[in-house]
Amino acid sequence: MLYGVKWGLFSIGLFICLGLLLVAGCNIWINQQTKNRIYSDVEHIQPKKVALVLGANKYVAGGRINLFFRFRMEAAAKLYHAHKVQHILVSGDNGTRAYNEPIAMQKYLIDLGVPAEAITLDYAGFRTLDSVVRAYKVFQQNDFIIVSQAFHNKRALFIADHYHIQAIGFNAQDVVRSRSFKTRVREYFAKVKAVLDLYILGTQPKFLGDPVTLPV
Repeated sequence: MLYGVKWGLFSIGLFICLGLLLVAGCNIWINQQTKNRIYSDVEHIQPKKVALVLGANKYVAGGRINLFFRFRMEAAAKLYHAHKVQHILVSGDNGTRAYNEPIAMQKYLIDLGVPAEAITLDYAGFRTLDSVVRAYKVFQQNDFIIVSQAFHNKRALFIADHYHIQAIGFNAQDVVRSRSFKTRVREYFAKVKAVLDLYILGTQPKFLGDPVTLPV
């Protein structure tokens, strides 16, 4: 009986250790592979024709503006006004009539002075993988700037690498840790999911569809 309990505890401990090693290994792999292609200074980033802005909900609980959303829109507008990009592709979730990230992104960018004709909406960016792959396969872009927070850009660039997309990342302002703890913890596991999606599961975007030509 005692032997069985000890073996059970050992098995649980071994499983936890292997899980932690998997999480650490995937995060180190992604961070190291992409760290030299992420920029925070608009003056130093190489100009591209298109920026892909990764979606987020505009609001958080209590009706406050989601700072991840706000800072991504501000970063994209900064690229446009600095003439680092000619066109902005906003990609987000439009899973229901009441939830439409791309429209909210477009409106915010227009308020920041980006003309409507310089913005294209991707309504099927349900996940980071979908947004990156659709930018390549649907919107026919193979050389663009990805806009999000630094930790998210690393995962997006890792996905782009797998599809031989020549992408670089522009970091939106980060959100203080006290207001982003859950997101940061979730990102550790999201990086594991990215590795599994690309190398084990072969996960594809939920929707693709006919090619769309951007006006660039």
